[in-house]
Formats: sequence, C-alpha cells, structure tokens
Amino acid sequence: MKNLVASFLCVVLLQACIQPKTSEITVASPNQLYQLVFRLQDNKPFYQIKKQDRDIIKASQLGFELKNEKALKDHFKILDIKQESHDESWEQIWGEQKKIRDHYNLAKIFLQESIAPYRKLNLIFKVYDDGLGFRYEIPRQEGLDSLLITKELTEFNLAENYSTWFIPANFESYEMLYQNKPLSEVASANTPVTFESADQSIFLSIHEANLTDYAGMTLNKKSGEELSMVANLVPWPDGVKVKAKAPMQSPWRTIQLASTAGGLIESSLILNLNEPNKLADVSWIHPLKYVGVWWGMHLGTNTWTEGPRHGATTKEMHKYIDFAAENNINAVLAEGWNSGWEKWGQPKAFDFVTACNDFDLEDIVAYAAQKNIAIIGHHETGGDAPYYELQMDTAFQRYQMLGVHHLKTGYAGPIQPKGQFHHGQYMVNHYRKVVEKAADYKLTVNAHEPIKPTGMRRTYPNMMTREGARGMEWNGWSDGNPPEHHVVLPFTRILAGPLDYTPGVFDLLYHKAGKRVKWNDQDKGTSRINTTLAKQLALYVVFYSPMQMACDLVDNYKDQPAFQFIHDVPVNWEYTKVLNAQIGQYITIVRKDINSNDWYLGAVSNEKGRELQIKLDFLSANKRYKAEIYADTEDSDWKTNPYPIDITTQEVNRDDVLTVKLAPGGGQAIRFKALE
Repeated sequence: MKNLVASFLCVVLLQACIQPKTSEITVASPNQLYQLVFRLQDNKPFYQIKKQDRDIIKASQLGFELKNEKALKDHFKILDIKQESHDESWEQIWGEQKKIRDHYNLAKIFLQESIAPYRKLNLIFKVYDDGLGFRYEIPRQEGLDSLLITKELTEFNLAENYSTWFIPANFESYEMLYQNKPLSEVASANTPVTFESADQSIFLSIHEANLTDYAGMTLNKKSGEELSMVANLVPWPDGVKVKAKAPMQSPWRTIQLASTAGGLIESSLILNLNEPNKLADVSWIHPLKYVGVWWGMHLGTNTWTEGPRHGATTKEMHKYIDFAAENNINAVLAEGWNSGWEKWGQPKAFDFVTACNDFDLEDIVAYAAQKNIAIIGHHETGGDAPYYELQMDTAFQRYQMLGVHHLKTGYAGPIQPKGQFHHGQYMVNHYRKVVEKAADYKLTVNAHEPIKPTGMRRTYPNMMTREGARGMEWNGWSDGNPPEHHVVLPFTRILAGPLDYTPGVFDLLYHKAGKRVKWNDQDKGTSRINTTLAKQLALYVVFYSPMQMACDLVDNYKDQPAFQFIHDVPVNWEYTKVLNAQIGQYITIVRKDINSNDWYLGAVSNEKGRELQIKLDFLSANKRYKAEIYADTEDSDWKTNPYPIDITTQEVNRDDVLTVKLAPGGGQAIRFKALE
C-alpha cells in the first residue's frame, strides 16, 4: 500500500457514462462551504469558485494555444461527466502533520470539439474543504500526437480587489522580498501568490501541484482587466512553453481557500494532489538537524575555493563533527569540499568526485560515523545541468559506497544549455531526474536555486527541502531580510512546501566574525541579522523544514544558554496548529513532537512589538507541562538591542493562558515538556 493508511474509503459513483443535458456542473466541497461551477459559455470552457453565494473567482476561461494548430479553447460540447466522492487518510514519512485526510468531491468533464478536427479535452476538478485543484488532460487520439503548447489560457478572474502578497514573475529566481499591494496594482507574480479580502473572511493562494514534465507557471495581469490574472508558462529558447505527447496531463492548478490566514498554513491541498510514495524502501530517509561549513563563506571570513581561508577542510570538519556529536545535532554539511569552485562560471567547471587537497572525504566520513553523525554532501553545478547529469551516477555511487545519505545541490548561475531558464520544462525535468536518481542511491535531497515545491515530497520523500526564497544568506552580504519577511513567508512560499531558510544566527551583529572580506557587490558594509535572538529560536517552529540548519559558526553557540532550544527542538511533527496569525504582522504556531508528548511554540512579529494572549488548550488533558520559555526582554529591539533574552520556566496545563510579549522584530520560543 506504499505507506498509505486507509482509515476510511468511500468512492461513490454519482454519475457515469451519461449524455448530459446541461452545460453547467456544480461541485461542492464536502462541508458545502465552497462551490466549483463549470460551464460552457459560447461553447468555451469556464470555471467559477464561490463561497456559498459570494464569488471568489468569477467565470474564468480555460484552454490552450498550440503551435501550427488551431487553439484548443472553443467549439466544445460535453460528451460525458463523471463525479465521485472520496475520503481517505494517509500518513507522511515525515512532515508537519503525520496523518493527512484526503477528502474531496470530483468531477471529470469530457469535452470534444463540435467541428473538425473534433479534438478531445478532459478537465478534472477536485474540490476539498481547504480549496480545489483542476488539471487538463489531453487523451490519446487520432491526429493529435505531438503537442507544442505556446500558451496556457487558464484565467483567474478574481472577484474582489484583494490585498495581495507576491513577488513579481521571474523565470530564474524566487529570491526576492514579498510585496503587498491591491490586486489592481499587481502586474505579475510567481506562485504561490496569496490574497486576502477586505473583511478578512476570505484567504486564498494560487499555486500548482504535481509539476511534472511541464513548464513552471507564473501569472500575468490580463490585458484590460485589473482584477484578472492569466497563466504565463516559462518558455523554451524557441518560445514554445511545453513540448509533450498525448496522452498528457498538466499539473494541478491549485487554489487554497480558508476563512483565516492560519487556515492556509494548515491546508494539505498541495500534498493531496500529488501521487503516493513511489519508493519501496524509505528506511534510510530521516529528518535531521545539521550544522556545517557554510555561513563563514557568506560572511566573507571563509572561502569556497581552496586557499588560506578555505572553509571545507578536514580540520574544520572534525571540529563541526565534534560539536554536532555533543549537542544533539544529526549531521554536518560539507560545502566547498570538491574541486571546481575556482572555475565557477566556466563550462564543465565542477568535479563531483575529486576533493580539494585539504579535504579528506574518506577520513571525514569515517570520523563522523564513529560519532554517529551523518555527512551532508554538496554538489554545486553552477547551472550546468547537462554536465551534472553526466556525472551523477559516478558521484552518487561514491557517496553511497561511503555511507553518505544526504545531498545538497546548487544551481547558482545561468542554466546550460544556453537559453534555458531555471523554471522551464527542461529544468523541471532535470530537477526531477536528480531526485529519482538520488533515490536509486539512497540519497535525500536539499535543493538550492530550485524549481518551486509543488508537493513532490509525497511521491519522492527523499526530496526533503529546498531553498527557493530569499533566505538567511542575504543577511551576510546585503541589507538583508527585514523583520516583516518572516511573517510573510509562512503565508506565501512555505505554503508550497518545506523551506531551507537556515535560521539560528546568534552573532547577530557579527561582532565575533573577525576579519571579513567583501566578495559580493551588494555588500555595503552594513550587513547584519534583522531580528532579536529570541526570534532566531522561534523560526525553528514557524519555518517548517525536515532538515533544519543551525547555521552560525559553531564557536558562537558555545556557552550560550539559548542554544538549548536548538538542542531540543525536533524536526518531525505529529500535529501542527496555527494559534493566531495576520499576514505580514505576526504568527504563532505550535507543533507536537512525533516521538514524545512535548509541544513547541514559535511566535514572531514584524517591525512592531506586540502582546498576544495564547490559550494552551492544545495541550493534552490531565497532563502537566514545564514551559521552557525563551523570550525577548523589555529592552529587546531588533534594531537597537537584539541580543537580550529571558529564559524562564513555569508549570502549565491546558487551562492556562500565556501572555506572549514580542519585541519589535522579535519572537518567542517555548518548549512544553510533558511531566510524568
């Protein structure tokens, strides 16, 4: 059953093999709150989304434009409609929630052109209590073999001028600060893009799920329509967006829906719209915390290249392994260990087998094994995907022989072949190829400069985490990430999947960094971390990743009582709940450890200080807990006084209410330790 736990399965065939008399079909969510309406208007396919009698998305067209063929968008009639209800539960190998309910109502609509060449197009809609997904299916049919899609016509005609959190559409990177504007002022967006109604009763996020052999989707403003967005797929060098053969299925176009901002975070829609786990053996896949030779390179105290300031040396790795073994850290990252960094930007630069002269891979892996510490290997490709594919088998086999089961990849540079984009179909297929090949060699993947997550972690649970956002590294050599960034990411990028943000800097103002060498043009000499120390701890709960890094130089953690929280916090959860949230303002999340009765809380704020009342009714009944609290002080301020932190304990139960005070740019982290 491939890790599927079917607690209850009900598939009811409501309509099948009928000749429908109507051109309008309505599918409601199981709780009847949302309705998907499909209709043919002037023989063109449109969908609409309603919350009871209130429009969320008005009638929006569907279809394709094709190269050398007529568009597949009109002259349709409905041949058949099939509807089903489905209710099933399954378990994640790892995740923010162990059990996931997959409960939806489905409609599959079979269309055919009423004029020559009589082509067929199927549309599949799944409507859940937390949103819906729809996809195109072009079946195998005579006269339609190769498909060259030049435009996907999917529209999102939003019903209101929603407040919108977005980054502008970009085919190469997601590493931008999110903006908040009225929808009418948004020209384009990468997904996920998140919307909030003026009365704060409707929250929705548009994204995609199961992005397979297809181009990534961005959104552009529809010409002449200030509240309408239309799909804009990332192109091949020749301008074609998707090259495929029938039968073909598109990714799911997803619309997460909630009545609160926190409801978006608790949604499982993206995961449910992906296929179940395909890996027969998952015993080697383990969530973990890690440290590593990485932050010093971004600070400019170390280099990726071999030389007097080289970070990835045998001596330095031994030091990090020793620290990990003493502090409940599972793994150590070796970044910059291999030859080729000195040729970054040149063709065929990186060698993924040959180590630098001062790095003994075999010795390091053996030393780590003695201390029960895993090594995370690293492959920076510089964007040269074809050359990486030529080396993957050899490089992965070497890791497997050494007992290395974790890999971080990077694509920092223009994609080769020339003219390809990071987010186009060619690279979507490359990223998938890496994950599948890594699974063959029992390697988990942490991808940087990646394609956005779309739920593939369900199907290939060795695809554990990825970057795809403006992460911690930007604080090392630029103006950094403002406090607001941390209370926008959970409602935008992280809705798509785990984020390797790499929190945990304790030397917030780099007082202990020593001599730093400028290496990045964005470094104005004013770089710092724009949070309080308590907020750095809270991010371990707020930002979900099954691979969480304590990214600072390990010397900065020594003799620091606050490090106890990083020592204790798990990376695999049984249950997650958002206690309060306002996009761009604040958020409080609690998660239950999968291996104990302990709970962990993270609360973070934007540039404003605030006080939150937190009910502890998520705790188990008839149990007492020791709350280990890591809080901002009265004097804490991200800008003027980021270091002070109060560490206190008190006994609590589920009837208590805690007052959580957050400094400007601050946070609070709490471990609720169950008492016997």
